[in-house]
Amino acid sequence: MDAWLDELRRVRRVSERTVDAYRRDAVDYHDFARSHGLREWSEATTTFVDGYFAALLKKGRSGSTAARRRSSLRSFHAFLARMGAHHEDPIALLAAPRRERKLPHALTIGEIESLLAAPEGEEALALRDRAMLELAYASGVRVSELVGAERAQLDLSGGTLTVTGKGDKQRLVPFGRAATKALREWLDRGRPQLASRARHDRIFCNATGAPLSRMGWWKILRGHAVRAGIATRVHPHALRHSFATHLLEGGADLRVVQELLGHVSITTTAIYTHLDRGYLREVHRQFHPRA
Repeated sequence: MDAWLDELRRVRRVSERTVDAYRRDAVDYHDFARSHGLREWSEATTTFVDGYFAALLKKGRSGSTAARRRSSLRSFHAFLARMGAHHEDPIALLAAPRRERKLPHALTIGEIESLLAAPEGEEALALRDRAMLELAYASGVRVSELVGAERAQLDLSGGTLTVTGKGDKQRLVPFGRAATKALREWLDRGRPQLASRARHDRIFCNATGAPLSRMGWWKILRGHAVRAGIATRVHPHALRHSFATHLLEGGADLRVVQELLGHVSITTTAIYTHLDRGYLREVHRQFHPRA
């Protein structure tokens, strides 16, 4: 194991932080092997390695931990094979693990209403926060698309925002009257107070007039979620997830939501349909000819 870690460090130029993580994985694997009577690594069969991963899951280790441990051991056993310690790589013969597919968390309608009402007052920052929250929920844009949007991309009269998503793909996203009103108030009364001399044309800025960062938006969102009394952790994509979920629950076509979100594949959008199986059953009963 020391020779393997030394190769990672000297030959493959792996960072010391990664080497430390691999070392911890190796120690755990070594202890498991000794406790199960292995005398040398050539005795580590596919069945043995499979049992090791089963023991990890039994201990309550997460899927991400098991995936990283698998990567570590794949590297270790490949090293052993190169050194002639055994002829077959037991990791290579293992079936690929099923990836965990975490469902996105969507806020309830009541939580959304409380969140949108959280920024109070007529100060510039309050106007900005209301506009950002309304636009994020009304359009479902990504965080990078929200903070990176410029005024030239905004059409208040038409209620649309042109954004450039992944793969430099442009799309037009609509938003409603509430977002239009909040945006107009921010651009007319709030932004001039903060960014009158700014050299950028971003729609949103921070308290000093500079472009707002992704982390800045996260802090704003988290602060208002606390003020709104939302118990669950509200992450940066919470409004995007809620936008998609509420549209589908309201009867929107999946392909329309796919276009609004800017997903290349409809299977990416389809994950939102798993959030409310009761809704799916109701749609099936309503529209299937033999339901």
